Amino acid sequence: MNNVQYQALNSALSEHIIGKPHQLKLALTCIIANGHLLIEDLPGMGKTTLSHALAGLFGLQFSRIQFTSDLLPADMLGSNIYNSQTHNFEFRHGPVFSQLVLADEINRASPKTQSALLEAMEEKQVSIDGQTFKLPSPFFVIGTQNPSYQSGTYPLPESQLDRFMMRISLGYPDWEAEKAMLSQVAITQDRGTPKAVVCADTLVQWQYQASQVHAADSVIDYILRLVTMSRNTPGYPHALSPRASKAILISAKAWAFMHERDYVVPEDVQAVFESVAEHRMRSANIEQAEDTVLSKRLLESVDPLAA
Repeated sequence: MNNVQYQALNSALSEHIIGKPHQLKLALTCIIANGHLLIEDLPGMGKTTLSHALAGLFGLQFSRIQFTSDLLPADMLGSNIYNSQTHNFEFRHGPVFSQLVLADEINRASPKTQSALLEAMEEKQVSIDGQTFKLPSPFFVIGTQNPSYQSGTYPLPESQLDRFMMRISLGYPDWEAEKAMLSQVAITQDRGTPKAVVCADTLVQWQYQASQVHAADSVIDYILRLVTMSRNTPGYPHALSPRASKAILISAKAWAFMHERDYVVPEDVQAVFESVAEHRMRSANIEQAEDTVLSKRLLESVDPLAA
């Protein structure tokens, strides 16, 4: 990715989500790292807007699934329908068969429906009645969820949280950003889906190039020291798994790629660490602010230059 392409993407995203440059950069990093993104925030913070903008800017086929307590796995994945004319069952694809799937308010669905996404997110395929169907490429899930203290929510199990490479929170905009947003209300209401800046094929190429970014042994050892500290030190509700350490490395590579480097430095790991690690380490009864303290405390405890 050259600087012109990045600036074009970032500028277009910033027109839709004002005053959140770091979160937008993390969202771009996640999609280039070929991972899935979890956005946790209060309603009305721009979670859905960001998802629409990412799909439009990368020219991806988009679908939105509104998760509710009565949503069934078949409503999301699809099902076999009997055709009375051919006397055969035909598979009707569900909305998960898109390149970018917005799982909106994912924690309002039952655990059974939440878990139906596991195979899709991990294997990029779904199994229905003994048949396996491949999902389109690229395939990217953005899950949004409301804070767990709000009524009508089901906490995501650890196995589901672990499938999301990154978790971000947009939060309230500052005074100037919200003033700029209010000044553009009439414009944004008529804007519609943003025009594609790059195509899906370019995104796949970027994902491959990012995966080839070099990580020296010293950087890998730094990541291992971080995850080992979470496993061997009291005070971290859930230790970081091997999937988490892999996600940290891949995200750091994507961050370096976005900065036009073909190698990873410890600062890349630090830049993505909180968004990759905090949702994996937290306990269900720990609020978001405390989670962030856990991630920061782990970073502060490990020297990136230690032998």
